[in-house]
Order: sequence, then structure tokens, then C-alpha cells
Amino acid sequence: MDIELCICTFRRPHIVETLRSVEAGRVPDDVSLTITVIDNDDVPSAEAMVAGTAAQMALPVRYIHAPGANISIARNAGLEAARADWLAFLDDDEIAGPEWLAALVARQRETGADAVFGPSRAIYGDGAPDWMVQGDFHSQVVEPRDGVIQTGHTCNALLRWAGTGWAQERFDLARGKSGGEDTAFFFRLHRMGAEFAVAAEATVTEAVPPARATLPWLRQRRYRMGQSYSASATGVAARAKLFATAAVKAGYCHLVALATAHDPERRAFWLLRGALHLGVCAGCLRLPERTLYGDAGQ
Repeated sequence: MDIELCICTFRRPHIVETLRSVEAGRVPDDVSLTITVIDNDDVPSAEAMVAGTAAQMALPVRYIHAPGANISIARNAGLEAARADWLAFLDDDEIAGPEWLAALVARQRETGADAVFGPSRAIYGDGAPDWMVQGDFHSQVVEPRDGVIQTGHTCNALLRWAGTGWAQERFDLARGKSGGEDTAFFFRLHRMGAEFAVAAEATVTEAVPPARATLPWLRQRRYRMGQSYSASATGVAARAKLFATAAVKAGYCHLVALATAHDPERRAFWLLRGALHLGVCAGCLRLPERTLYGDAGQ
């Protein structure tokens, strides 16, 4: 299996630690792994860091400068430059576990899936509130809907690419500053016939910075996730049905949040569920999405 790992970066020195974690991980004997780092800054600010780190690595690393402060521009540059049959994805603020890649590959071979998604587990600092740590609200885990995985994320994934019916698909530039471009992308691939699976053991970790360890940040994130999820509905009738369902669920969630106000963890859970469904409603109405990436989102 020939795999090219695409890591997009934007003004994050942590890219060095991400690369080192991949280098330290186990690559199966019959797998060839190369790494491509795509720098989305207006200037090639990560080039020296990537080159210096690559010089100490056995794995081949190449650097691409794709300016624009729009994550979809960077992701698409990675797709355009891809030379391998399979693509893998990580974020530049993550640490890959020792068995990360091996677990993704093993799950793909077990299921025959076109894409396999692993979990991104949050690492909380000492200042994070207890309810947040107990609820683990920052971790990202792909869940099935009606028993089927319909979409996924690029924070931890392996994707069949060369020679597929979706090799010409690209990430939506309109979502490149708000986020959710990966959710919409994998929804499209699923509608084109791609089959997905989850590799629970293919773990990566991500430290939660203090600025994100707040309920308002989480609510904003869940709201945006709901907007992205609305991409599952195509056509006016489907969006109207999804809107109605999400509106009812949002109301229910906020009522339960009131009823569980005495329990910070449960209250947060229901408030965030409610925010997700409100975001679905907003997405169905095609309301503008807030800029969360690039200069305005940093």
C-alpha cells in the first residue's frame, strides 16, 4: 500500500511535533509512507521548520506553499499534488500514536472500506473545568447514523484515492474559513458510493489550549458542526424535513438543559446538543457561517 500523508498547517510551530510523532510510529512492512506538508500562510512561514525537521527524519517529507488563509485551498493543493494510491490526513496540532497508521491500515484491510477514520482524543490541561474533562467534549469520534458511517473528518483518516470515481472531488472553498469542509467532502464521497469504517485503535491526541476550554467556544463549535451536517440534505424538500426535525430536537435539548442545571456536565451535554441542532437549522436555511480559520479566526 502506497500512502501519502497530507498535513495542512497555518502558523503552528506544533507541526514539528506532529511530524516527529509520525516518524516515531510503526509503518507496516508492506506500506510505503511519504509526508506532504501544505503551508496555508500568506508567506512560507513553516518552510524552515519543516525542512529542518525533515532533515532528521527517515520518512520522505515534501513542503508545498499554498497561500490564502483558507483551509480548503491547502487541502486541495494536497489533493492536486498527490502521487499515491491512498491518502492519509492529520492536523498540525495532533500527535499520532505509535500504532496510528498500522491500525488504520489493518482496519481498511479487514473491512475493504474506501475510507477509515480514527479518533482524535483531547488532552486537557490543569485549568480545564471538571465538567469538561468528565464529558470529554473536545474529542472527535466518527459515529454511525442508522448503522452507517456517512461522513468523517480529516483530523485522522485514510482514504482510497488514485483511480477512484471521486479523485476529481475537491474541498469546498466557501467552507474554508468556517470549517466543516471535510464533513461536506466526505458526505459527497458517500453519495458517490464510497464506504467508510472506523478504526477505534488508530488514536491521535490533541492538547486543548485554554482559549478553547470554555463553554462558549464549545457551543460555537457545535453550532458550526450542525451547519456542516446540513450538507447531508440535498434539495429543498430534504432540507425542509431536516430543519423541522432539528428544530424540535433543539427545543427538547434546551428544555432538558434547564432541567439538569444542577449537574454541570449533563447541562453542558444538552446545551451542546441543542447548539448542534440549531446549527443544522441554520445550515438548512443557508445562513452565513462565521469565520473560524485564518487571520480572523486565529
